[in-house]
Amino acid sequence: MSTLLLRLAGPMQSWGTQSRFTVRDTGLEPSKSGVIGLLCAALGRPRSEPVNDLAKVKMGVRVDHEGVMKMDYHTAGGHRQSEEYGVARASGGVSKDAVVSRRYYLADADFLVGLEGEDERLLRELHQALAQPKWQLFLGRKAFVPGLPVHVADGLKEGLGLEEALKTYAPRPKQVRLVLETPSGEEVCQDQPVGAAFRDRSFALRRVAVTFHTLEGVAPAKEV
Repeated sequence: MSTLLLRLAGPMQSWGTQSRFTVRDTGLEPSKSGVIGLLCAALGRPRSEPVNDLAKVKMGVRVDHEGVMKMDYHTAGGHRQSEEYGVARASGGVSKDAVVSRRYYLADADFLVGLEGEDERLLRELHQALAQPKWQLFLGRKAFVPGLPVHVADGLKEGLGLEEALKTYAPRPKQVRLVLETPSGEEVCQDQPVGAAFRDRSFALRRVAVTFHTLEGVAPAKEV
């Protein structure tokens, strides 16, 4: 087993898995579907292609800095000259009522994400793609660009398991929250991509375990 590390840090990021219509949620840490989508962007892989090879990796998250949940309040509506105010309906016609939406996001969060797999060729390919991505990388939404490079120069840890890679990589805070994918996990997330997941909106359940650790002999990481 080997592990690939990547850093997801920025002023705003959003990792929703249950968004419906006018309410856009976010989890407290990156979703697997969101991370796989970011990898697809780095590879230049279109939505129509299956992602089963990427979905096989086991994902873990080390929370280096908990984000603060915020909400944007949006309204949509407008008109062109000589046209009546309104919002176009998908079924045709125009509604005179503005569309209101609430979009949640995390402010100033910093995560170290680990991807563990047996296919070292794939992990090396992903490592190279993150260094020179084909398409723009973003943190859950296109407007939320990374504040620091996603690519971690020494982030390919050959022969190192997921949990050990996350715990030992520096810099790191003295106390960490780990979210590790495991069949015995007590929490369930619906963010496991299946097939051409981003075309078909097809996501299965996966289990994760959340643990808290105090790392002895570690100086607190500096704020960024």
